[in-house]
Amino acid sequence: MPAYPYGRRVFFIAGVSDHIATLTGRTSLTLVFVFGCGFHQDRAALSMILQAEADGILDRDGPGIIVEGTAGNTGIGLAMAGQVFGYETVIVLPDTQSEEKKQMLRWAGARIVEVPPAPFSNPNHFVHVAERVAETLSADGQRVFYPNQWDNLANRKAHSEHTGPEIWEQTGGNIDAFSCAMGTGGTLSGVAEFLRSVKPSIHIVLTDPCGAAVKSFYENGELQACGSSITEGIGQGRMTGNMEGFFPDYCFEISDEVMLPILHDVQKYDGLAIGGSAGINVAGKWPGHSCCPRFM
Repeated sequence: MPAYPYGRRVFFIAGVSDHIATLTGRTSLTLVFVFGCGFHQDRAALSMILQAEADGILDRDGPGIIVEGTAGNTGIGLAMAGQVFGYETVIVLPDTQSEEKKQMLRWAGARIVEVPPAPFSNPNHFVHVAERVAETLSADGQRVFYPNQWDNLANRKAHSEHTGPEIWEQTGGNIDAFSCAMGTGGTLSGVAEFLRSVKPSIHIVLTDPCGAAVKSFYENGELQACGSSITEGIGQGRMTGNMEGFFPDYCFEISDEVMLPILHDVQKYDGLAIGGSAGINVAGKWPGHSCCPRFM
């Protein structure tokens, strides 16, 4: 087998192996794209829906509509779970998102509303538009659930109660660091919460794309963004509810120039066609990137 350029033990969210070929036929070791909706965000989607049912917001015995603003992946999870439970799903997203993602949302049963991209401070940002759509439908007397994945702690809970424990179990506790990008912040904060509870010495690493502001916040307490990235669904310009109380041990800023060769190498050496966010996660595996001094 060809030598893997970034070390031999590579962890892709919920699977660890010396080489991808050794995963074949082993259902206990999985990759994010073999989850129900093809992404680990299906965990957060299911968790938020189940919490809404427990709170009486949704009821499977009657009609219900899920309305969410999303860059795509969580929306796919909401649409698929909603369809299983008998709920309609309306997804509001920027019109710049990939056509493949839009097609996947439609395939999953969602109605999509495309809006021009806008900063979060703009009332026409897709998240604000989704909230207004939810309020309008609710005012019409319909049972509506607006998940607000950014601030809904059921998102973080899904990863502290499921993703984190699965990582620990599947690595046999043989894990020294975990790196992940932030979108809503639920994955990294939730996984970190669990892993730190069982191994306080573990290193938690935020890998931010250029154009995001979270690294700057952890570095100097201010949200400042610089540059841009072609990645979708990650890179945050504000602190969300799921990020409250969370601090990484290290944080790296990964450029597209670093990320793209990794995508090609992972496909060449492991036969995996991964996306940009996964490439940024893998980039956090080795040193050499811009890092916050306070965590050195």
